Amino acid sequence: MNEQILQKTDDLTRFKGVETWIFDLDNTLYPRNCDLFAQMDVRMAQFIQNLKQVSYDEARVLQKTHYRDYGTTLRGLMMVEKINPVDYLDFVHDIDYSPVQEAPALRAALQALPGRKLIFTNGDVPHAMRTTDRLGITDVFDHVFDIIASDLVPKPHREPYEKFLKVTGTRPEKAAMFEDMPRNLAVPHAMNMRTVLITDPQVGSVARQHWETEITEAEHIHHQTHDLTAFLQDVGKLF
Repeated sequence: MNEQILQKTDDLTRFKGVETWIFDLDNTLYPRNCDLFAQMDVRMAQFIQNLKQVSYDEARVLQKTHYRDYGTTLRGLMMVEKINPVDYLDFVHDIDYSPVQEAPALRAALQALPGRKLIFTNGDVPHAMRTTDRLGITDVFDHVFDIIASDLVPKPHREPYEKFLKVTGTRPEKAAMFEDMPRNLAVPHAMNMRTVLITDPQVGSVARQHWETEITEAEHIHHQTHDLTAFLQDVGKLF
């Protein structure tokens, strides 16, 4: 990221006036290096392996292609293979949640923010609940808007953001969005939300594709941080 954008990350005053705080779930509210998503990544490939009767390596290629082209692996499988989304979600989220540790400092930082706290995820509500229960932050959030609520259309498509705003009554100019995927912040930026990219140099066992981390238009990334809790603590000092 260039020097101009790095300088922007120090200006936290833009968060004054925010009344709705919107958080992605996976690799955002918990650290990527706990490898919870790594388990789901494997399960996605296994689902395709079983569906298509191909090798695991071939299934991985198909999975990443769907993810890149359709926003999520699920969306790609629905469009190309006409799968039952519930079967897929149940299979992919049949994982061990114990790597996610309780996060009292994150809980306190979230509670210190004025206004509503919402989760906007390409996963489903049961997965979100199991994850936030492990973190000890479930009751901090006012609402979870999941892939079912978005009619199975995922971020980064514009439609789920528009439905999210309508369902939750969120005013985008009074909102901030936190995400680990750069491309998922393009629409929030266009809607006049503040945007924060959550990064992690220690990515765990999942090797990210270049298009997952490549920032093609830096203007839609207003801030970035490796440490969500510390960032929120700093923002909380404004209030």
